[in-house]
Amino acid sequence: MTFTDSIKTCFEKYATFNGRASRSEYWWFCLAVFLINSIPFIGWIAGLACIIPCIAAGVRRLHDTGHCGWWLLCPIYNIILLATQGDAGYNEYGIAPQD
Repeated sequence: MTFTDSIKTCFEKYATFNGRASRSEYWWFCLAVFLINSIPFIGWIAGLACIIPCIAAGVRRLHDTGHCGWWLLCPIYNIILLATQGDAGYNEYGIAPQD
């Protein structure tokens, strides 16, 4: 998934907490949010608009690894889970996303 596709997908699924998200979708979106937040004042306002899609993308990313979204609350372990490769094929959260 490309940078722009990732941003488009995450905002289309603004508050969708079910399904799965690929690593590229999640990490490109994280980079976009980081870059937006680095802009003074405008970044703060845009950052508030990105809170829900960030959480939703994180939950979908954890679903891709076969874990529930509540693992997002564990600070160290969730970074490891977010960086690991997702389950191939189908898991309890749906079919594997296309990269």
